[in-house]
Amino acid sequence: MGVSRVFFVVLVLLCILVREGSAATFTFLNRCTGTVWPGIQSNAGSSRLDPTGFVLPPGTSRAVPAPSGWSGRVWARTGCAQDATGRIVCATGDCGSGTLECDGQNAATPATLAEFTLAGGNGDDFYDVSLVDGYNLPILIEPAGSATGATTCAAAGCTADLNARCPAELRTEGGAGCRSACDAFGKPEYCCSGAYANPNTCRPTPYSQVFKSACPKSYSYAYDDPTSTFTCAGGRDYTITFCPVATPRKICSGVKSSGGPTPTGPTPTLPGSGATPQMPRPEQGGPDGQGVMLGDTSWLASLATGDVSSAPPTTRPATLALRASLLPLLLLGLML
Repeated sequence: MGVSRVFFVVLVLLCILVREGSAATFTFLNRCTGTVWPGIQSNAGSSRLDPTGFVLPPGTSRAVPAPSGWSGRVWARTGCAQDATGRIVCATGDCGSGTLECDGQNAATPATLAEFTLAGGNGDDFYDVSLVDGYNLPILIEPAGSATGATTCAAAGCTADLNARCPAELRTEGGAGCRSACDAFGKPEYCCSGAYANPNTCRPTPYSQVFKSACPKSYSYAYDDPTSTFTCAGGRDYTITFCPVATPRKICSGVKSSGGPTPTGPTPTLPGSGATPQMPRPEQGGPDGQGVMLGDTSWLASLATGDVSSAPPTTRPATLALRASLLPLLLLGLML
C-alpha cells in the first residue's frame, strides 16, 4: 500500500510539472527612460491573459503567465494620461479602453507589435516583431536559452530608433510614431489588399525597405515571412524588452491630455511627475550598439541597422516556486 501511494504522488507531481512546463511566462522589461504602458490582446479563441494592460516605469519588469496554446500580440503605449473626462488616453498605441486594461482591444496605429503563437504546429512556438502597423518604439523578443539559428529560437525585433529616421510623410504624433505606408496612403500595393493580396503580387516597396533596412529581424510588410518569423520548441519563456538599446527621443511627446490630473487608480497607477530613473546606456561601439549613422543627411541614408546580442534569462521563478511548494506533498506521500 505504501508503494502504491508513493507511485500515485510521483505520478501527480509529474503530470503537474509537465503541464506547468508547457506554459510560458512573458517578462516585460522597460529599459526606456520614460514610463510605458504595455497592452496585451489575445487572438480569437485564445484565453484572456491577466492583466491585459498595466503601467511599467523605467528600469522595472513584470511577469505575465500565458497558457499553452495562447496566441496574441503585445505592445507598448506611450504618453498616457487622464483626459478631462477621466479616461486614460495615450499618445501612441492607445487601445481605446480608457483604462489601464485593454480588455481585448487592439493598438491604434502606429505601434510596434510583438506577436506570439505558443505551442502551434508540432508544438512549436512562433513569434515575431511586426512593423506592418507602423512603429512607436523599439521592441526585442528574447527566448530563454541560447539561440540555435538565424530564425530558429533566436532574438527577434527592432532595436533601431525609427522615429528619428522616419520619412517626413510617415511621421505622426509630433515625431513619437512612424506610420506604415498602408496606414498613411491606403493603397492596395502598400496594404497587400485587392489584387495585391498574395505573396506573388505584394512585394517590398521603398517604404517597407526603409523599415527592413533599419530592422532586418522584423516584419516590414504583410508577406515578409522568411526572415521575420522565428520558431522555438514549445515551453520556453520569453523576455519582451522595450527600448533594448536606446530610448526614442520623443517617447513621451504628444500626450493627448486635456489637463486632467494624473490618475491614482488601482495599483499599479500612472506615475506622477517626480524624478524618472534613467535606463543604463550601453557604451558606444559595444555589442549592444545601435549601429552607425551614415554620412549622407538624407532620411534614407541616415538609417542604422540595429542588432543586439544578450543572454536572456534561463531560470524560471515560477517553476522553482512550484517545485518548492510540491516538496512537502511528496514527503507526506512517502510517510503515508
